Amino acid sequence: MAPKPLQRVVPHLRAVQYHNLHTFLSQPLAELSGSLGDLGTLLPLMIALTLTGSISLPSTLLFTGAANIYSGVAFGIPIPVQPMKAVAAVAIARRFSLEETAASGIVVAALVGVMSVTGLVRWASNVTPIPVVKGIQVGAGLSLCLSAGSSLLSPLSWTGPWWGDNLLWALLAVVLLLATLPFPRAPYALAVFVLGLVLAGFHAPSASPPNHSSTLPPHSNSSSNPFADIPILHPSAATFWHATTTAALGQLPLTLLNSVIAASALAVDLFPSPPYPTAPSVTSLGLSVSLINLIGCWFGAMPACHGSGGLAAQYRFGARSGASIIALGLLKVALGIITLWKAEAVVSILKGFPAALLGIMVLAAGVELAKVGESLNTDARDLRLMHGDEDGEETWDGKGVRSLDERERRERWMVLLVTVAALLAFRNDGVGFLVGLAWHLGFRATKSVEEWRARRQGRESVPEEERGLLS
Repeated sequence: MAPKPLQRVVPHLRAVQYHNLHTFLSQPLAELSGSLGDLGTLLPLMIALTLTGSISLPSTLLFTGAANIYSGVAFGIPIPVQPMKAVAAVAIARRFSLEETAASGIVVAALVGVMSVTGLVRWASNVTPIPVVKGIQVGAGLSLCLSAGSSLLSPLSWTGPWWGDNLLWALLAVVLLLATLPFPRAPYALAVFVLGLVLAGFHAPSASPPNHSSTLPPHSNSSSNPFADIPILHPSAATFWHATTTAALGQLPLTLLNSVIAASALAVDLFPSPPYPTAPSVTSLGLSVSLINLIGCWFGAMPACHGSGGLAAQYRFGARSGASIIALGLLKVALGIITLWKAEAVVSILKGFPAALLGIMVLAAGVELAKVGESLNTDARDLRLMHGDEDGEETWDGKGVRSLDERERRERWMVLLVTVAALLAFRNDGVGFLVGLAWHLGFRATKSVEEWRARRQGRESVPEEERGLLS
């Protein structure tokens, strides 16, 4: 007789693949469009890391493509595979070598893996108040909007930097986005991606990154074994220490909060089960992040994680199953194989992709993520009244929620706003988390003081006006 874990895994995988296939056959264009929803985050960082010689582009495409396929098969919903943003920012600013970037991803993956196996990630998820989680999600969404405006759209003018990338194209993308609002299955991202590739083909800037031999295989190797151009790295102890102190420790809270805890919470909100497969737990997402990087980083692949922003983006543009990111993974793998022979041409096309189109896609994704805050006081996860089924698992009927009084509503909303404000002010998820948690604990302490005073005075509650002064 098969072990109990196997008895659960096999039916789950079977149900997931049925859902993937059924969803793709019923709405293929929406799934393909949704798969491209996170390009606004992926392309700029991947290209910049390639041009600074910090990652191997063929390895990145091959291994992140394989990670996409794995995520689609394992989870059955469009869990994204994104760059580790803090690691990428440091690597670009300090022009990290392949070994330094790889060491950063490996350290983060090892720490997240240990915390997942020991249950620390699950414990952190359980004790983190939902208003703080929602605040991190809203803050991440607004950060995407700010990033799109400052990095992608602000440098543009009405006529430049060239005729295929300017504010006129951004305006056209906005008009097209508004026109597709009544048609949620319209393949907006797919259309924008194809348009961007056509425009990039006209521009095709030359790309000659530093450390060319370690990042882009030369054309002269096309007759030999191309896989010899995928590096096998051996970072030294000194490199691991340098990577830990400069990039990995800054990335760890971002990965835990946004890529694991917030992503799992968003999956629960966006994909209620049924008809979707069960949303992945924080433990499974943590182990997935660990697995992806403990394999790919040794070969020069870009450090990657999951993320609530990418999930919101892919959902916004039509993805409803793992089939969408399986398709994206296959595209990446195919492009990675092509890059082994034609690396410079591929980088030229990707580098020439219009920032105007990417910027509008990132803005739309940011708004989609930020709007999850609206459910804070209506049907947030901690308000749902769960019911046990025949297998002993708790499910939600989509209707039953716990009611809140006016004070609870104000306090929850205030914790969310404070979390968002701190996150945006310091541009750090960890700071937002700590400030939001402190605010939440402050409200709890205030309530405890009120109850203590009420007991001392022999009353059941404190007058409404006095509670207002304390809160």
